[in-house]
Amino acid sequence: MLTLVHLVVSLGMLVIVPLGLSLVTVDGGTTVRRWWPAAAVPGVISLWLGRGDLSIALATIYAAGTLALAVLAAVDLVRRRRLGAREIALYTALVTPAIAALALVAERSSHELFGFKLTVLSLTVAHFHFAGFAAALVACLVVESTSGRVATAAAISVPLGTGIVLVGFFLGDAVELLGAAVLTAGMWMVGWAMWRRSRTADRATKVLLTVSAAVLVVTMLLALSWALGHVVATPYLPLQWMVATHGVANALGFALCGLLAWRRLKEWDEAR
Repeated sequence: MLTLVHLVVSLGMLVIVPLGLSLVTVDGGTTVRRWWPAAAVPGVISLWLGRGDLSIALATIYAAGTLALAVLAAVDLVRRRRLGAREIALYTALVTPAIAALALVAERSSHELFGFKLTVLSLTVAHFHFAGFAAALVACLVVESTSGRVATAAAISVPLGTGIVLVGFFLGDAVELLGAAVLTAGMWMVGWAMWRRSRTADRATKVLLTVSAAVLVVTMLLALSWALGHVVATPYLPLQWMVATHGVANALGFALCGLLAWRRLKEWDEAR
C-alpha cells in the first residue's frame, strides 16, 4: 500500500503542484514554479529511501519549497487586502502543501507527530497534495472562470471542508465526518461547474473535464462512507482499497485530468 501512496505523492510533487501553479496568477508564482524541481526532486527521493538522516534532509528541502508557496499566499493577501472566494481557495491551495511536508518530515524521522502513526502521516502527505492543493486550486479556477452562486460556494466549501477534516484529525471522527460532508458538497459543486464548462470546450478538453467531474461522484462517496463508517456501524472499504480506489482515482482522474483540461482552456484563451 505504501508503494502506491508514494507513487501518488510523487505525482503530486513533480506534476500536480507545478502544473497547478502555471494556471493561477500570483506575484512570485512564476519564480517559485521555475525553481520547484529543486525542492520536488529531493522530496520524491526522500519517499523512496529508508527512514533516516538522508531522507529527513531531503524531506526538509521539500518542506522549504512548500514554505515558499505559503509565503506567496501571505504576500498576495497583504497586497490585495481582500479575501473573496477566489482568494480563499487560492491561499488554501498554496498553504496545504506545507502541511503535507510537515507530515513527510515527521514520517521520515519516524516521529509520530501529535501521536499519529507513521502510516497515517504518509496518508496525510497524499491527502494534502490532492484534497488540499489540487482540490482548492481547481475550485479557484472554477470561480475565476464561472460566475454564479455554485462556483462561489464551491470555492468556499472546498477549503472549509479541508480545514474541518484537518481539525477532525485532532477532535475525533464526528468532526472529520462533518468535514468530509462539507468537502464532498464542495467537490460535487466543482464537478458540476466543470461539467457545465465542458459543453463549450473542444473534444479533448471536454473529455478531460467530464472524466474529472465524473470521478468526483464516486470518490467522494467513498470518502463519505469511510468517514461515516468510523462514526456509526456502516460498511466502508478497507484502507488498502481506499488508497487503490479513492486515492488513485482522485490523483489521476480528478487532479491530473482536471488540471490538464484547465491548461488547455488557458492556452485556448491566450491564443484567441
